[in-house]
Amino acid sequence: MVEHGRRRHVRVAVIGSGFGGLGAAIRLRREGITDFVVLERADAVGGTWRDNTYPGCACDVPSHLYSFSFAPNPAWPRNFSGQPHIRAYLERITDTFGLRPHLRLNCEVRGMRWDGDELRWEIATTDAAYTADVVVSATGPLSDPKVPDIPGLAGFTGPVFHSARWDHGYDLRGKRVAMVGTGASAAQIVPAIQPDVARLTLFQRTPPWVLPRADRPISAAEQWLHSRVPATRALRRGLLWGVRELQVGLFTKWPDRLGLVERVATAHLDKAVKDPALRAKLLPDYRIGCKRILLSNDYYPALTRPNVDVVASGLAEVRGSTLVAADGTEAEADAIVFGTGFQVTDMPIAERVTGAAGTTLAEEWKDGMAALRGASAAGFPNFLTIIGPNTGLGNSSMILMIESQLNYLADYMRQLATLGGRVALDARPSAVRAWNRKLQQRMTRTVWNTGCTSWYLDANGRNTTVWPGTTAEFRKVTRRIDFAEYQVLRPPGRTSRPAARAEAAR
Repeated sequence: MVEHGRRRHVRVAVIGSGFGGLGAAIRLRREGITDFVVLERADAVGGTWRDNTYPGCACDVPSHLYSFSFAPNPAWPRNFSGQPHIRAYLERITDTFGLRPHLRLNCEVRGMRWDGDELRWEIATTDAAYTADVVVSATGPLSDPKVPDIPGLAGFTGPVFHSARWDHGYDLRGKRVAMVGTGASAAQIVPAIQPDVARLTLFQRTPPWVLPRADRPISAAEQWLHSRVPATRALRRGLLWGVRELQVGLFTKWPDRLGLVERVATAHLDKAVKDPALRAKLLPDYRIGCKRILLSNDYYPALTRPNVDVVASGLAEVRGSTLVAADGTEAEADAIVFGTGFQVTDMPIAERVTGAAGTTLAEEWKDGMAALRGASAAGFPNFLTIIGPNTGLGNSSMILMIESQLNYLADYMRQLATLGGRVALDARPSAVRAWNRKLQQRMTRTVWNTGCTSWYLDANGRNTTVWPGTTAEFRKVTRRIDFAEYQVLRPPGRTSRPAARAEAAR
C-alpha cells in the first residue's frame, strides 16, 4: 500500500467480504497479488451469512456444493447446512488464506469516481480515502433489504424488522406476529417461530411452489471418509453438480416439461394440507420455476396449525396495531416481520460508482443492468463485478458462478500486467450490447419469463439477474479476456500499446 497525499493507494480494492469478496481476495493472493484491501461496511466477514440470523436460517443448496472447490469442508454437519456453519466456514477460510491483514472492517464505501488522467479509482469510505488501479465490487445482490412502502407503517406501535435485520432483542414468544412475504426466508421463519408465538398471520401475495427437502445429518463416518479420502468428497460434489446441470434444460429450453415436477410439488402440498380451502390458497397458478422454488418439509405443516392464519393477499395498510390486506382482511399484530427480499435489480452500490463519463452506474443502468460476461460495464474501466448482471441461478450453487468470475478476474489482472505500466481496460459498448442482446434472446423461452412476477425481473419486466445456461457454459465463456471486447486505455498523451501484443503473449 502506497500513500498518495491523504489517500492510500492499492493495486486492487475489493468491496464486500461475502463469498464473492473473500473468493476474489483468495484468488488475488494465489495470483501473487498482495497489494489489495477488502473494504467491508460491517464489523465482520460473511456477507449475507453474517447478516441473516433469523430463526431457521439455512441454505437451500447442498453443503458440499455450496463451498469453494479450492477450500472443501469435509465436516459439513448436514446435507443443507445452517447459517452458523456457513458463516463459520467463511471465517475459517479468511484465516486459512491469510486475509485478515487485508480486511478493512467498518469501512463502508460512500462513493467512487474514475480519474481518467491517472487511470485509477478514487474511493471515499467512512474510514479512509483510497485510490485503486482496479476495483472488484462483490457487494452481492442479497445485501440490501427491500421493505415496501406501506401506508401507516410508520405509525405501527410494535417492532418492525426485515428478515435480514432480525431483532434478537425482541422476544416473539406469546406475541401476535405478522409475517409479510412468502419467499425462501419466510419458508424457514414460519415453522421456526410458529410453536412459540400466540398468533402468526402470513400475508401471502403469491404462493410459492414447495418441494420436499432431502435433508439429513451427515454422519461422523461420512465426514471421516471425506476427510481421509478426498476422492469421495469430490465424487459427492460432482454428483450434486451433475444432477443440477442436467436440470438446466427444463428451465431454459423446455419449461413445458416441468409438469412432472409440479405434480411432485402438488402431492407434497396435498399430503401436508388436508383443508381444501387452505390448500387452494397455497396452490400456485404459474409454471413451477418461474419464481424461485422453495425446499421445505415443515413449511406446509406449520401453516395448518391452529395459531396460524394465511391471508391470500398482500399487506396494503397499517392502522395502529391493525394490519389490512389488499382484499380487506384485517389482523391484529404486536410485531411485523418483512420477508420481502432485497434490492437485486437496483443495487445501491450502483448509485455510488461514477464512471468515465461522469455518470453513475445506476444512471447507466436505468433501463436495466447490463455487463459484459456479468463483469464489465461500459464506461467503467478496471471495474469488475462478482455476481453481476445475469449471473444468478435458479437451481444450483452460486459458488460455481463466483469461481468462474474469479477465473475472469485472474486473467484480467494477468493481461493488465502483460500490457504493462499504467493501463486500464474498458468494455466496448458494442460488446456489452451484443452480449446482453444474446442473453435476452435466450431468456425469452426460459421458465423465468413465462408470466409470473418475481425478483428476477426489473421494473421494465426484463430478466437482468439469471444466467440462461449451465454453469459449465458460463465457466467456458469467462475463462479468459477477449481483447476484441475491450478498449485499452493509457494516460492522456501516451500511445496505447496494441492489445494484440498482449494477446500474442498468452
